[in-house]
Amino acid sequence: MDSFKMVQDCLKVSSSFKNTHRAALILARGGSKGIPLKNIKILAGVPLIGWVVRAALNSELLDSVWVSTDHDEIERVANLWGAQVIRRSPEVSRDSSSSLETIQEFLRLRPEVDIVCHIQATSPCLHPYHINEALKMITDKGYDYVFSVVRRHQFRWSEVNKDGKNTIPLNINLAKRPRRQDWAGELFENGSFYFYKREILENGLQQCGRIAYYEMLPEHSVDIDVDIDWPVAEERVLRFGYFGQNKPAHFRLLLCSVSGCLTDGQMYTSASGEELVSTNTRDLTAIGMLQREKTEVILMSSSDDPVSRTLAEKLSQQAGCTLRYMVEHKQAEVECLLKDRGLQWEDVAYFGTDTQDLDCLLKAGLSGVPPDAPVAAMIAAKYTCHSPSGRGALREFAQHILLLKKKVTSEMYEDCIDRKNF
Repeated sequence: MDSFKMVQDCLKVSSSFKNTHRAALILARGGSKGIPLKNIKILAGVPLIGWVVRAALNSELLDSVWVSTDHDEIERVANLWGAQVIRRSPEVSRDSSSSLETIQEFLRLRPEVDIVCHIQATSPCLHPYHINEALKMITDKGYDYVFSVVRRHQFRWSEVNKDGKNTIPLNINLAKRPRRQDWAGELFENGSFYFYKREILENGLQQCGRIAYYEMLPEHSVDIDVDIDWPVAEERVLRFGYFGQNKPAHFRLLLCSVSGCLTDGQMYTSASGEELVSTNTRDLTAIGMLQREKTEVILMSSSDDPVSRTLAEKLSQQAGCTLRYMVEHKQAEVECLLKDRGLQWEDVAYFGTDTQDLDCLLKAGLSGVPPDAPVAAMIAAKYTCHSPSGRGALREFAQHILLLKKKVTSEMYEDCIDRKNF
C-alpha cells in the first residue's frame, strides 16, 4: 500500500509540471579575473561556453537555453552556438555581484520560467543525460533544489595557525586508516550545475524546501578556475566531453584549402620577381601523420586562389598528396570525390576558410578553420584552431582528427575505468 501511494504521489508531482517552463541559464560575465574572457576561450577547438550550450540544447527536457552576459563578444559566441542571450545590468555585473542576484534579475525579466537550471560554463564535460536525470528529480520526484556532486576519497585535516598547535584529522582515524576500496569517500559539490524551482530563488534561498544531490562521475567533474587547469581539462574533454548527437567518426578523407589554410594567405615576391608563399614544416608533416593512419589528404585550390599552379603543385609534392587546382565549385568537386571513393560526407574532414568553403564546412563530418577565418566560416565550422593559418593550424586540426579517432577506439574501454582509483 505504501509503495502504491508513493507511485501515486510521483504521478501527481509529474503531472503538476506538465506546463512548466524549464530554462537553462549560463552566467558568463566578461570580467573574469583568473583567465581573461575565459568563457569563450577555445578548449579543444570549441569555445568553453559552447560545450555546455551544446549539451543543454540537446536536452529534450529543456524549453529554452539562455546565456546571461555583459560582454559583446560573449553574446556573439553564445548566439553562434544557438543560445538566447539576456544582457545583464551593470548592477549585477560587478566583481562583487553574486550568482543569486544575477539569476533573480533573469527571473524578473523572464516571468514565464518556472524552473531554472543554472549551468556553469566552466564544466565542459556535462552531458544532456546529466541535465535530464537531475531535472527529473524536480519534475518527477518533487525536489525543490538539486545540485551536482562528485565523490572524493580525500582525508581532511584542521587548519592551524603558526602557534605550535597540532593539526587534527577531521574524517579519519589514524589508528584505523582505511584502504581506498573500503571507504565510500565523501561528497563534494563539483560546480557543474544547480537546479531550482522559481520560488526558491525568489525568496533568496532562505527556505530551500526538499534538497537533493545528483552524483556525477569523476571523469565528468571538470571545473576550470585558473590557467593551470586548462591542459588537464582539454585532455579530459576530448575523452569524456559531449560532442553532440552524432558520434565522432573515423575520417577517411581530409580536404584542405591551399591559400589561407596550408599557407598564411600572403604572397611574396623575391628580388628576381619570383612568387613565393610561406608554409610551416609542422603542417606538412601533419599530412604524413594522417596518411600513416589511413586518412587520404587532398589539397584544394579555388578558382580565385592567388597561388599559382606551379607553387600549388610544388606544395602538394612536398606534402606527398593530391592537388585539385582552380576548382570552380568545391561542393560539386567534393561530391564527385566521395562518389568515386564510396564515401559519405560524414567520412570527411574539411579544413577551409573562404566563401567557397562554406557549404563544405557545413556538410563535412568534421570541419575546421584557422582563428583568423571570416565570421561566416567560423559559424559553419565545428572546430576553431588556436594556431594561425600557415603557422601550425593544419597540424593542430590533424591532431584533433587523430584524437577523435582515438576517442572512438577508446569508448569501448570506457566502462572498464577503475573508478575507485580514478
